[in-house]
Amino acid sequence: MKRILWIALIQIFLMIAFAFDVNAAERRSFYSGTRCQAMGGACLAVVNDETALIVNPAALGKLRDTYGTIFDPELELNSNAMAMYSDSAYSNPFSLSDVKDALNANRDKYYHAKGQVFPSLVMRNFGIGLYNNYLLDAQMSTDGSTIDTYYRSDLALVLGFNFRFFDGRVKLGFNTKLIDRIEVDNRTLSSAGSMTYSDIANSGVGLSTDVGLMLSAPWKYIPTVTAVLHDVGGTSFNQTDSFRQSTSATSERPKLVEQDLDIAAALFPIHTNYLRSSWTVEYRGLLTSGQEDDKSKLIHAGFELNFGDVFFARAGYNQRYWTAGFEVASERWQWQFTSYGEEIGTASSPKEDRRYNTKFSFRF
Repeated sequence: MKRILWIALIQIFLMIAFAFDVNAAERRSFYSGTRCQAMGGACLAVVNDETALIVNPAALGKLRDTYGTIFDPELELNSNAMAMYSDSAYSNPFSLSDVKDALNANRDKYYHAKGQVFPSLVMRNFGIGLYNNYLLDAQMSTDGSTIDTYYRSDLALVLGFNFRFFDGRVKLGFNTKLIDRIEVDNRTLSSAGSMTYSDIANSGVGLSTDVGLMLSAPWKYIPTVTAVLHDVGGTSFNQTDSFRQSTSATSERPKLVEQDLDIAAALFPIHTNYLRSSWTVEYRGLLTSGQEDDKSKLIHAGFELNFGDVFFARAGYNQRYWTAGFEVASERWQWQFTSYGEEIGTASSPKEDRRYNTKFSFRF
């Protein structure tokens, strides 16, 4: 019976991955973290910490303790961003005006920087947190006249609930996010014009909901399948003006975020008293995959080795590229480091963007 179940599950994933038949842009999610990226970007079925509040609210039912995260800065740069700094130093990696000179000195090179924090309080079946991020992707044209720019800053209050059924074998979770978003999405931004976000950014406030369902079988390795419906009904940012920036500069709102569905499966072998592992595969963007010509951008897989809850080694496959990372943790703090490749090209002309991510967090 178990063998039949897993054969069927593998067949479903293969059919989904290749059933759909155009974008050269990077696929950006609302949240992605260090642990997730180390495991190939696959985290829906394995998340078991405060990030479940954002990633998969059904996973709040997996938490055993109540704890809070006070301080958890996370910084991510691609290899180009680090090389550009040596050519032309910048003080704020998320400010387009600050990095403009570095972009000019490195035309046609893709720049990526991301920073985020997520102080939160979580317990079994409930969580609340405040998420803040800054993301800048930019590339100056060969002639230096335009900059392909994507900038996003979110300030979000996140509230999540989960309900457990059949002794926790079935978990149904919901979250609500009140998001204040500032966004620039302009592939031909003039390099001679203003680089100030108050002049070029769209802004607004939106209310978003995700729904997660997780099924765990009471068998060896605890086989788990999960699905998360993101941005139920679509998320618009027309609720009100941004709390942080007026919309008067552009008179436009950030782009609508379409409803989408991600699915995943995982196994959790226990090898010894001090060694456990997690193995997972994930397919993202099931509802919007028809808009994506490169299906490899939607496929993720990874594993984690847990040595006594102190040291963690991770690796995976993210959009046809390798990922790897590690974590050192204690009861109160953790430090994580990850390197992963992101696909920023197309199916006919793939292009890897190698990134490095580090996170330190302190909990109580």
